[in-house]
Amino acid sequence: MDTEAQPTERDRSSLPSEPEDTSGPEGPEGRSRFALVARITDWLPGGRISLSLLVCLLFLLILNTFVVKPFQIPSGSMENGLRIGDRVLVNRLAYRFGAEPQRGDVVVFDGTGYFGDADYIKRVVGVGGDHVVCCDQEGRIQVNGRSVDESTFLHPGDSPSTVRFDVVVPDGTLFVLGDHRSDSSDSRDHLGSPGGGMIPVAEVIGRADWIVWPLGHATRLHRPDAYARVPVPEGAHG
Repeated sequence: MDTEAQPTERDRSSLPSEPEDTSGPEGPEGRSRFALVARITDWLPGGRISLSLLVCLLFLLILNTFVVKPFQIPSGSMENGLRIGDRVLVNRLAYRFGAEPQRGDVVVFDGTGYFGDADYIKRVVGVGGDHVVCCDQEGRIQVNGRSVDESTFLHPGDSPSTVRFDVVVPDGTLFVLGDHRSDSSDSRDHLGSPGGGMIPVAEVIGRADWIVWPLGHATRLHRPDAYARVPVPEGAHG
């Protein structure tokens, strides 16, 4: 005969139950974060509003430093596409992770020591190794022996160049020109300066991808097809 006492339903119901965990999956950690935010807002003048503004400012600072940079067009050297006072967004990530500027890109670069103590915006006409010549029998610029039709973006009435040149672009540098050739100080004007008018790729801040202001002129900037058939330089790969 089994003499061990068996608990009845009443006995089992009277046993102390384990406390329920009402803290949720983020309980203690979530409460500690909430307490930290509460302490910051109590200490900060303006409370939550000031904290929200600081977070937004920090986000904009990070965005401006590492992702995009606003740039205001200072002159008419890139007309008619970019007009004085236009605001463009410069893509800082365009040439990171192994990417390089390409012919036809509109780039913003630091011209200190090359063009002047300022940031400039120009169009890339030649990249490292390119042989750039002005001009062929029809007045067009040649790159690696191929004549380039720039009529889709040149300022109306401008010729590709009134300045003659015949240059080979050193590796790691760019030959840049403004679209308004008669109103642009660019690589042509600095052939005898330090660097020979070339801009080191390392000085490029980024690629201008969007006109964002004024709203009536807002558009995305595309690389033109004019340079698509330019062959790679002799002795280059790819």
